[in-house]
Amino acid sequence: MKFSVFTASTPEWSPEQAVAELAAQGWDGIEWRVVDQPASPDGRPGFWAGNLATVPLTGLEEEVPRLRALTEAAGLDVSGVGGYAPCKQHDDVERLLAATRALGASQVRIVVPALGHVAWGGRLPTGGDYPELFAQARDDFRWVADRAAEHGVKALVELHHTTLTSSASAAMRLLDGLDPEHVGVIHDLGNLQVEGFEDHLAAFQLLGPYLAHVHVKNGAWFRDEVQGDDPLATVGWHHEWTPVNQGMHSVVEYLRTLKGHGYDGWVTLEDFSTELPLAERTAFNLAYMRRAWEEAQ
Repeated sequence: MKFSVFTASTPEWSPEQAVAELAAQGWDGIEWRVVDQPASPDGRPGFWAGNLATVPLTGLEEEVPRLRALTEAAGLDVSGVGGYAPCKQHDDVERLLAATRALGASQVRIVVPALGHVAWGGRLPTGGDYPELFAQARDDFRWVADRAAEHGVKALVELHHTTLTSSASAAMRLLDGLDPEHVGVIHDLGNLQVEGFEDHLAAFQLLGPYLAHVHVKNGAWFRDEVQGDDPLATVGWHHEWTPVNQGMHSVVEYLRTLKGHGYDGWVTLEDFSTELPLAERTAFNLAYMRRAWEEAQ
């Protein structure tokens, strides 16, 4: 099993710092976040804005040789490219596919549309009902699969809440019949806590050859405080990310199921908890994941 870190979760490090720190800690690889992100509203690096380890989509082609040299010099592999180009934006998808090949990586995430009534990824709701959006995304992914084959890489769909593919079942409906050599699915332990959870083994078996990549983070649901003393008040709940060993899902059990299924690809950590400083967090996560993999008998 090979472990890597997605740079969405390393906002305080530049690309140079990220490869140096992760290599020194003993990680096997890095997954580069690629997107034209907004500036941080408070000037401090954040996961989704002002992230120093994010590679801008603008000028990506000129940046690729430097990124590849940095990564290879550190002795790290590129486990994948965390792209944010929607599947309908064909020009940007084409650029991501080409950059993935040029980086020496084999796979890249291509974004599936959000549900029509949901604001997601900094975008307003697009409108449209699920069947309409799904049919268009299916058409787009036929094109994506053909272009991924041309570039010799694999385009990945992430299981992500509030998108058309929050579950393994939905992802299979989207990709069914397309070549699993060139399209696949990112199974994400944390995202499935919010929406789309299906029994892990059943999901792995359903995905079959489309199970291409794994993301691990952890979280839990927390009860909101009820204001006042109204006995008829509705209790609310909210989800928060936690340290990887403290969430509602057992990472050991998850890895045990992966191992029993025969998965031997990348496991990428994207820890969005902040209890530990970044360097301590990534070092802890590697030690924890190695021990969890050993315990997953």
